[in-house]
Amino acid sequence: MKSPEQIELAKLPRFRVTALHVRVRERAYITDISYLQSFCDECNVPLIVRDTEIGENLTGEAGQTAQRSEKDPCFLCSWYRRKALFDVAQELGCNKIAFGHHKDDIVETLLMNLIFEGKFSTIYPKLQMNKMPLQLIRPLCLIEEKDLRRYAQLRGYVKQKQPCPLEKNSSRADVKELITRLEQMNPNVRDSMWGAIARFDKNA
Repeated sequence: MKSPEQIELAKLPRFRVTALHVRVRERAYITDISYLQSFCDECNVPLIVRDTEIGENLTGEAGQTAQRSEKDPCFLCSWYRRKALFDVAQELGCNKIAFGHHKDDIVETLLMNLIFEGKFSTIYPKLQMNKMPLQLIRPLCLIEEKDLRRYAQLRGYVKQKQPCPLEKNSSRADVKELITRLEQMNPNVRDSMWGAIARFDKNA
């Protein structure tokens, strides 16, 4: 006969986690793979490292992507890294991909889409893909970047050996600076934008 503790454990959801790190050959950032491996070993999570490269041509919405990439190389790099994520997820038979986007990422993406795309949209905490049996989830979506930075310091997480030299010369970097300036007008501007996202999603 099972104990109450065993019964409660049996009710918990069962899932497997695999970590994936994607490297883009054309980008000059360097990550300490040995550190990632040791971290995943401590968590008893397998790690996959996948190399990819930016192709010359894209199809479909990629035409727009290629045009935008001339002004924002980070956008195109992200496109190919995400494609690699989808490929590995389907190879492993996964049904979910967990991204590390935080609350500030979502607010910044909203402003980027308003400025560059002319539309009120952002990345969502949960999204079911239409063309493949995958659901995208963002477990850190309610946590602010400053809190994650502080947590990383407290845990002693190791930074990249060499950040991408293009990350400070991108649309996202410009939007981060813009939001900082907007905070001089309204210190709660991030919360105001988050509230606008929540109200818009309810009315969609």
